[in-house]
Amino acid sequence: MSNELESAFKEIRDYRALPEDIILDALESALVSAYRKDTGASSAQAIEAEIDPKTGRNKLFVEKEVVEDVMFDATEVTLERARFFNPEAQLHETVKVQVEHTTNNFGRIAAQTAKQVILQKIREAERNALYDEFINREGDLITGTVQSTNARKVTLSLGRAEADLLRQHQIPGERYRTHEKIRVFVVEVSKSNRGPQILVSRAHRSMLRRLLEYEVPEIYNGQVEIKNIAREAGHRSKVAVAALQDGIDPVGACVGMRGIRIQNIVKELHNEKIDVIEWNSDAVAFISKALSPARVTGVFLDDDPIDGKTAVVLVPDDQLSLAIGREGQNARLAAKLTGWRIDIKSVTETVQGALDNLEIPPLDTLPERHADLIAESLRIMEKKRLELAVMPEEYKTLARFASIVEQLLQEQRDEQHKLYIEQRDGVRSTMAPQLFELPLDVLAVSQEALDILEPFENIGEVMLTCLVDEERIASRFTEIEGDPMAELRTALDIINSADLDQLLAEAFSIEEDDEVEEEGQEAVETSAEEDATDEKAIDSADEEAEDQPEVMLDAFGQPMVRERAEESAEAAEGVAEPVAAAPVVVDAPAPDKTERREELVPDVDFSEDDGEREFELERQKGKQQRRKDRQRRRQLVLDEESGEVIAKRRRKGSRGSWDEETWEDYDY
Repeated sequence: MSNELESAFKEIRDYRALPEDIILDALESALVSAYRKDTGASSAQAIEAEIDPKTGRNKLFVEKEVVEDVMFDATEVTLERARFFNPEAQLHETVKVQVEHTTNNFGRIAAQTAKQVILQKIREAERNALYDEFINREGDLITGTVQSTNARKVTLSLGRAEADLLRQHQIPGERYRTHEKIRVFVVEVSKSNRGPQILVSRAHRSMLRRLLEYEVPEIYNGQVEIKNIAREAGHRSKVAVAALQDGIDPVGACVGMRGIRIQNIVKELHNEKIDVIEWNSDAVAFISKALSPARVTGVFLDDDPIDGKTAVVLVPDDQLSLAIGREGQNARLAAKLTGWRIDIKSVTETVQGALDNLEIPPLDTLPERHADLIAESLRIMEKKRLELAVMPEEYKTLARFASIVEQLLQEQRDEQHKLYIEQRDGVRSTMAPQLFELPLDVLAVSQEALDILEPFENIGEVMLTCLVDEERIASRFTEIEGDPMAELRTALDIINSADLDQLLAEAFSIEEDDEVEEEGQEAVETSAEEDATDEKAIDSADEEAEDQPEVMLDAFGQPMVRERAEESAEAAEGVAEPVAAAPVVVDAPAPDKTERREELVPDVDFSEDDGEREFELERQKGKQQRRKDRQRRRQLVLDEESGEVIAKRRRKGSRGSWDEETWEDYDY
């Protein structure tokens, strides 16, 4: 390699920290672009460049047509010369031949184009290298230096890249000083035109998980497992851990001797309180521990097939405020940790409610079986009403009576759930299985009704719920104007009278068409982005070259710019035709997308599931949009003349426009 090229090559490689093959590829692309610009070669003409990394010599191979007599040297070559590079070449074929064209022959514009292409390629390679470096650290902890702060975010320096710590990802009450080093959790790394966009967080619950892995060797080695984490950053967190090896205390391992391990994490998280709880497969025992430091009298589980899982928790009167926590924080964290909705009731409240409703089933059976206990409870409640002292043994009596009441109510709920499930299974056995595979967008109802029915997932579940418990769906339609239930019944009747197999096949075919269209659109966008790189470099080179005026000499040998030369030529001709000046249109500068996105970030407090909820909302929006598109292409209509259901479908035109005359009818 020549000395000048070798020194430039090493300088770029060391300064940009890029591999040699990427730099060589950038140089070869620059030679191709410069040759096209210098010779005016068409973009349809294939051109390849080769650079020898040892000698630095370059070769250009251009695709030309084999002809007998060469009229255009740029696109044609003789048969004799073509066979020098390809012995099997024939007339009127295209072959690649080497051209005798060196970089010394390039003009100013071609050289400027080569420079722009090299810079563009190197910047792109550098951005990709940074992205590959940080994408592997997604979901891990990283140390950054505070570079700047404002009301919306904190910018951290990570060396060759920067990271954004948005306000909703900051710990409430924490202050950040310039040049301060902090540890953050890498939430997301994405590509952009300015390099990798790195989003970090200190309020994410996974940051607590990573800190525990670093501080507790038993967790890092797999002897202790973190089952779940519930966190409200800056205030309190609850961690459920379980031992995977006999003889290990999971809570003691996380806390450490004299609490040294957990204290290091507390200091890192701005003195956030952390409760470490041993995980238990028994939901009753696990919920009791999750509500610590409050003492629990009893836990009664209600697994409702409609409303979900709810746990009724009884606590003593003096533990009620402790179990709920400040602004419900303790109960809220316990519910997130266990996955159960928690209804906390005091013993006195439960006893008083039972004594007031002894005539209502199922409490009407208590006077016969627990008459003495009811009489004792009445006496104790009377003492409390008179504000007399109540002994601990009397509180235990009230707790025992409250447990009996809740157990009786739980048995009644279990019996009702059992009857509901039996009725539901019986109705489902009479329904066609194809109904549970049909998507909701087949229903001929309004889009607002489809959005409300989204949790049912398919038409079969909607129809089953209407047959078993219609009020459950009607209660969701209270805010819709008109009679949405009548509209839903009509749509379900149309589905019942249609050929389900044909309707199911039609639904799947439309979904496949959507997937093909999306893949094609993504491929087109990717190809357009790749082609835009060289075009931007060439355009920028043209602009720079055009900005420099061409110098000419006048009659006296004095230099003058091109504009003056043109004026002199017009004056010499003596002809001056008035020309109307064309209006000049100046495009307003496009706003910076990054700054605009930062302005849209709301200044709200962060909760641990904000990122997950945002992702879920975006996913639901995408599903709803695809469902709207499919529904616009499909419609079920009842033909009044024939009395049959007709499914009408329209296809997308070649240019992406809808043609009302392209409906296809399918008779069922």
